[in-house]
Amino acid sequence: MSTEKSSMSKYDQVRAEQIKYNAKRESGYREKALKIYPWICGRCTREFDRKNLSELTVHHVDHNHDNNPSDGSNWELLCIYCHDEEHTKFANHVRYGSSAKSEVKAATYSPFADLKAKMEAKE
Repeated sequence: MSTEKSSMSKYDQVRAEQIKYNAKRESGYREKALKIYPWICGRCTREFDRKNLSELTVHHVDHNHDNNPSDGSNWELLCIYCHDEEHTKFANHVRYGSSAKSEVKAATYSPFADLKAKMEAKE
């Protein structure tokens, strides 16, 4: 009976640790950002779902990872590629100074927007 109690308490201990870990993780800025913002890259507008959500990152706009306001005003969701590009631009800015280029805006071009009309025009 003592082994039953110890295994039960071991289970309870592991379960309590898992619940604590989940609560801590949900209180983290990534989980908060994923709840606030749609799962879309802020630069290339790539959409994400649960299968590829690990490729969506939280970028700190001011590059300060300790600045995590609960309203998410210092965060933007970026895919891993755009996030890497953003940090490369920042490193180059620090290293070489500001550039004449303006900030890259989100993609707005839709190549298939009027595809039906173009196909009908060819016929």
